[in-house]
Amino acid sequence: MKTTDKKISFVIPCYYSERTLAGVVEDIINEFCDDDIEIILVNDGSADGTFSVIESLTQKYKFIKGINLSRNFGQDGARMAGYHFVTGDYVVTLDDDAQNPPAEAHKLIAKLEEGYDAVFGKYLIKHHSKFKNFGSKLNDLMADWILEKPKNLRLCSYFVMTRFVTNEIIKYEGAYPYVWGLILRTTRNVTNQVIEHRAREIGESTYTFSKLLGLWLNGFTSFSVKPLRLTSVFGMLSAAIGFILAVYVIVRKLAYGINADGWASMMCIILFLGGILMLMMGLLGEYVGRIYINENSAPQFIIKDTTDTKD
Repeated sequence: MKTTDKKISFVIPCYYSERTLAGVVEDIINEFCDDDIEIILVNDGSADGTFSVIESLTQKYKFIKGINLSRNFGQDGARMAGYHFVTGDYVVTLDDDAQNPPAEAHKLIAKLEEGYDAVFGKYLIKHHSKFKNFGSKLNDLMADWILEKPKNLRLCSYFVMTRFVTNEIIKYEGAYPYVWGLILRTTRNVTNQVIEHRAREIGESTYTFSKLLGLWLNGFTSFSVKPLRLTSVFGMLSAAIGFILAVYVIVRKLAYGINADGWASMMCIILFLGGILMLMMGLLGEYVGRIYINENSAPQFIIKDTTDTKD
């Protein structure tokens, strides 16, 4: 059954997915066989046979395009590379690990056609590791504060957006893309749609603490100066506490002749304040470093090869 009269583009970042990718693509084709579709597969620096699988799929199907990045640029970098090649009216983004059932895209698209600019999937039951669920929750909290995300909106790696939103996203040329932030910067006409989430049957998650930290930093530093303002608040609070303690010590000395003591507690305070200062300097350095890298025109991604039936 035809899903929509619009052309649908599927963008899939691929990272060490040689065993799952073909199944995901076949599921998309089976579900949307009556629709006008294209599938863009972006190999994000995988060193296994992922791009070989992509090449075989592009030779088999004329509506599939493969993109091979020169190294690993991260999931958002791979997404941005794919978005530059889409020709569809609706753009569906999903993962390569077979945990996002392509059949659920029907629900996302139906919700989009109610007049929304973007629709994120929302899992009632998530089959992720505890660490990934924890990271997703913290990322949602960060987005609430930094991006002023609607409180009832849940962000998800399985989402659909209109071509208008996609065209606005690819105008961003910074070296550290954060796709969710770019969507929310473009529009607030966004909602959720409840969808199914499958348990992982093949392979292991490549979601690591370093990737989670990178995602946070991209969100923190690319779309807001609130973290810098927070450091100013910490500075003022520390100064205020120091002033109050100084007054307390002076009053005790003048009124009661009691000398200040407590070498151990003093050292604890110094170490604590020193740690806060180093944290503030590190955050400021992160902003300055990213400005420097952006000024040097560091790329979001570098395409090494592309492949499709027209090559």
